[in-house]
Amino acid sequence: MEDGNDSSEGAYWWHDAFEDYTSEYLWENYSLYHNECCEGGYFCAPNEVRKFEALFMPIVLSLTFAVGIPGNGLLVGILFGRKRTWSVADIFILHLGIADILLLVTLPLWAAQSADEWKFGRLTCKMAGSLYTVNFYSGIFLLVCISLDRYFSVVHAQMYSRRKPWVVHVSCLVVWLFSLLLSIFDWIFLDVSPDRLNRRQCLRNYTIEDMDEWTVLSRSIFHTVGFLIPSVVLIFCYASIFHRLRSGNQNLHKQRACKVIMAVVAVFFVCWTPFNISLFVDTIYLRNRNDTCQSSAALSKALKVTQSFGYIHCSLNPILY
Repeated sequence: MEDGNDSSEGAYWWHDAFEDYTSEYLWENYSLYHNECCEGGYFCAPNEVRKFEALFMPIVLSLTFAVGIPGNGLLVGILFGRKRTWSVADIFILHLGIADILLLVTLPLWAAQSADEWKFGRLTCKMAGSLYTVNFYSGIFLLVCISLDRYFSVVHAQMYSRRKPWVVHVSCLVVWLFSLLLSIFDWIFLDVSPDRLNRRQCLRNYTIEDMDEWTVLSRSIFHTVGFLIPSVVLIFCYASIFHRLRSGNQNLHKQRACKVIMAVVAVFFVCWTPFNISLFVDTIYLRNRNDTCQSSAALSKALKVTQSFGYIHCSLNPILY
């Protein structure tokens, strides 16, 4: 950077490097912000992944929205229609349906961004991103609450028969407040910034000095709080329930219950395990400048495809519960 030309090239590299690390999870544009560097420090052309994203993501998000909104809306409507006979599980499922609906209403915005760019302003960016995060986490935590309710109802039925309704409402309140707390990253960092193709994107805009630390921290929270801990709880609860049901007489009702249990666990892991693995691999190679453009593009596409599985999970909850 000793003369004008060198300074210009250095500034362009810094700008690309900055964009290369601003990506996060779920609503971010991996293909244009992350792992775009290959051998020798040169940046890969983003056109291939960009075309894939512009075609694939709007279709998936639109279909998920079209299926998920009516399904969850019907679920919530049915539950409100029988309000006087709500069980503990019904209350949790009602909150789960509301969380899924609030998450799903943000999908058209992300579909529009994938197809073109973000055209909805900075405030909408922060609100939509935060709304997405709140309802993503609340949906996962409510699944945990439903699993714990079923566990105590089946495995510790005598003790749990004396439960009080206010405990359920307090549990739901804690879930929403904790999810709101986890959205603090979005309220602080989400902004509208141009990518390498000069398209406006809604993403977390960290400072160049701290972007690696913030990225690793936020992804660690996502992996731990949003997947690993819920996975352990779900496996423990449903394994215990399955064992209890299998140990007794196998009537038709218990056989159906076992099938539902297996379906709930299978759908959760099918929808969320691939994305967590892809994101974990992406985090490991966060600072890798020796990967090829082919491997970088493959990882970006894998993130987009596996990310869509998580979206689909919102549409499947009404069927499962």
